[in-house]
Amino acid sequence: MHRPAQRVGRAPRLTRILVCAAAVPVVLGAAGCSSDSGSHSGSGSGSADNANQSAPATSSASGSASASANAVKEAAYRTLPASCSVLSKKTLGELVPKGPTSAKAGKSDDAQTRSNCSWNSLDNKGVKGSQFRWLNVSLLRFDSDATRGEGNQLAQTYYEKQVKDAQAVTGAKGTRSEPVTGTGDQATAVRYDLKKKEGTFKQQTVVARVQNVVITLDYNGAGLAGDQAPNADDLTKAAEKAVKETVAAVAAANQNGSRATTAPTKSASPSKSASPSTSASPKPSASASKKN
Repeated sequence: MHRPAQRVGRAPRLTRILVCAAAVPVVLGAAGCSSDSGSHSGSGSGSADNANQSAPATSSASGSASASANAVKEAAYRTLPASCSVLSKKTLGELVPKGPTSAKAGKSDDAQTRSNCSWNSLDNKGVKGSQFRWLNVSLLRFDSDATRGEGNQLAQTYYEKQVKDAQAVTGAKGTRSEPVTGTGDQATAVRYDLKKKEGTFKQQTVVARVQNVVITLDYNGAGLAGDQAPNADDLTKAAEKAVKETVAAVAAANQNGSRATTAPTKSASPSKSASPSTSASPKPSASASKKN
């Protein structure tokens, strides 16, 4: 009677053992899966490492894109013509009748960035007096600069400054300004009278911008020793003609491959301009006394 009971008691225990034994492979399988998962996890970590290794390249590419975005457009013109040769002999004969050979080049530490040339003329009529003329052409070229900006914009800023300076000359009388059409990208003519002990000088200042180059042309005339003052309209027309000729000379100097093809390395400084646009003729009385 007790033995069947013992068998019955053993059967559930055996069943439990078999169930547990059967569960072991499942656990091992799960452990195996867990091991595989760990292996995949390691692979994922490797991918992360690879991603980290490629991060500098991505950063470098991003940096290059940023640098490209911040790069400024290179300047259109990279050189200047010789300032004493921008005007033809015919034009010089009209503006400074007695002085086409009186060209005097200004000093410059970089002729491709800034230059100027002046001419003077004294037509002595004896007891009837004399006619004095003085002409100065100043050229200033701006390169593009990553810090300061594009050459054209720098040139425009300087152009505006030159016009304002010409309009604010101390002692000027009857100042008038007007745009000059068909001359570079923009041009303005400023004229006024300036009384000096030698006489009344008719001053014309024409400022023009062509791309990244600013041209400042100063032209004045006076009737000395009793001669009549020249006609301001005639002087203005002559000055505007000379500026247009100078604009053409700048463009011609940058043809045939002279246009900028490499990144500019140096920027011009407006503060060093050789242009005396805010003043009239330098010591006309001295020139007159020499001729007399």
